[in-house]
Amino acid sequence: MTVRVLVADDHAAVRAGIVLILDGTDDIEVVGEAGDGEQAVAMARELRPDVVLMDVRMPRLDGISATRELAGVCDVLILTTFDVDEYVFGALRAGAAGFLLKNTEAEALVEAVRVVARGDGLISPGVTRRLIAAFAEQAPVARREVGAEPGGPAELTPREREVLACIGRGLSNAEIAKELDMAEATTKTHVSRVLNKLGLKSRVQAAIYYSEGL
Repeated sequence: MTVRVLVADDHAAVRAGIVLILDGTDDIEVVGEAGDGEQAVAMARELRPDVVLMDVRMPRLDGISATRELAGVCDVLILTTFDVDEYVFGALRAGAAGFLLKNTEAEALVEAVRVVARGDGLISPGVTRRLIAAFAEQAPVARREVGAEPGGPAELTPREREVLACIGRGLSNAEIAKELDMAEATTKTHVSRVLNKLGLKSRVQAAIYYSEGL
């Protein structure tokens, strides 16, 4: 299956570099380029890509606001120069499926697009460590930061709790399906139910939520 990608960045040279990397693969197709957040939202709604590679700082509408508007439309992978906690939490609250820095190696960027297209989440390792530390220090505040509703875990079935635990360990849908001995399509259904019941927008939020402990 070919992964269809929209690249959103206000710097033409950056877009060109990303497109060059992605077009060098056999299973990824760049279907469009956007120079600002408003254009990204409009093009994503029209083209329905599998993944939007989204910069944070863009004119007219920033990448985090654009990500929020695209919730339920497509998966968004934030790709930015700025390793700033405010942006990380903002992206998670908005429902981003992943957060990478622009100094990521080309091979890692390509794999990140594939991971997000499969319905899995991904965050740069250094960012992940800071997020876990932040949740350990300020768990109640952090839970609100990612948008989780209080009392949500009580609504989860035993199977959904198992799925949440797997997400918390960083397992992909395919790995969860293998570990829990169920079809991958069934796994995706359980993941969706977990997110809905907990009031979360992405499996990245779910992984951080789980790290706090039920």
